[in-house]
Amino acid sequence: MLSEEYKNYKQAWGEIRQENAELLAEFEQWLSPKVASGTIQGHLQDVEPYINTFLLCKEAATARPEARRIAKFLVYWFIRRAAWANPASIKENAASLKKFCSFMQEKGEIDASALKDLKQAIKKAMDERRKVVDG
Repeated sequence: MLSEEYKNYKQAWGEIRQENAELLAEFEQWLSPKVASGTIQGHLQDVEPYINTFLLCKEAATARPEARRIAKFLVYWFIRRAAWANPASIKENAASLKKFCSFMQEKGEIDASALKDLKQAIKKAMDERRKVVDG
């Protein structure tokens, strides 16, 4: 039974990763008229661990942004799992996630109210992050 369940999750993870690759390509196109190409790569590298590692570490979750998950990613997971995590990289990651959330809102995946909530959650997570890292 467990083996069958694992195979189902593995298949779902593969499908979600494929969808995420397409989503990242769309995000890249969305960013291209807005920011420099080097900055685009940074945003993609910041968002990719969130959608392909964090969201898939315990369940097969899609990339649709949720305030609780983004806050948990920034405050706890990223700080502990990303070897390169430091105050500057966490701030950059938060900025990339804000852009990703704006992209998802323009794409119609979340509404304006959810985008506002997400941005507030990111700001709150950054305040909490300061307590965890600095305190």
